[in-house]
Amino acid sequence: MPAARALRRILDTLYLAGGVVAALFMIAILAIIVLQMLARWTGFVFPGASNYAGYCMAGASFLAFAYALNHGAHIRVSLALKALGRFRWWGELWCFGIGAVITTWMAWYAWKGTYWSWKLKELSQGLDATPVWIPQITMVVGTILLALSFWDHLLRLIVTGDHGIKTDVVDQSHAE
Repeated sequence: MPAARALRRILDTLYLAGGVVAALFMIAILAIIVLQMLARWTGFVFPGASNYAGYCMAGASFLAFAYALNHGAHIRVSLALKALGRFRWWGELWCFGIGAVITTWMAWYAWKGTYWSWKLKELSQGLDATPVWIPQITMVVGTILLALSFWDHLLRLIVTGDHGIKTDVVDQSHAE
């Protein structure tokens, strides 16, 4: 199935891209903090630095969610699923189903909130006076990626019987 492999490659590339951009936001946080320290030591002011660092933190968090889910880095219910024994598949189906629905709902409302921030020309209340929709875009993209990831794993679980998430730390310790 070349089409399925191509789709898998596209989805994995999207999740990886989210992780890479999240890492770049973490580097931006470091740069902002260092610049703010240098500005204070030299008597200059870096207005809005705390706000920009907060925007980068939100971007780093939301954009990393899908990548983290694919690599088993989220806190999952592995202990409870392991206790289900032969009914584990049903537990995973329930968890991915609920996760897919909730993250889709979150993505919809994140997009809707960002749209209204743009439409109303809402500005941040800090010294930077940044249009709020600009930092909110990372939240929208991140929640859409996470919802896509949940639907991806749910459908994979239904079709193949395996969700495709790499082994959790809890599962690794019990596998040995």
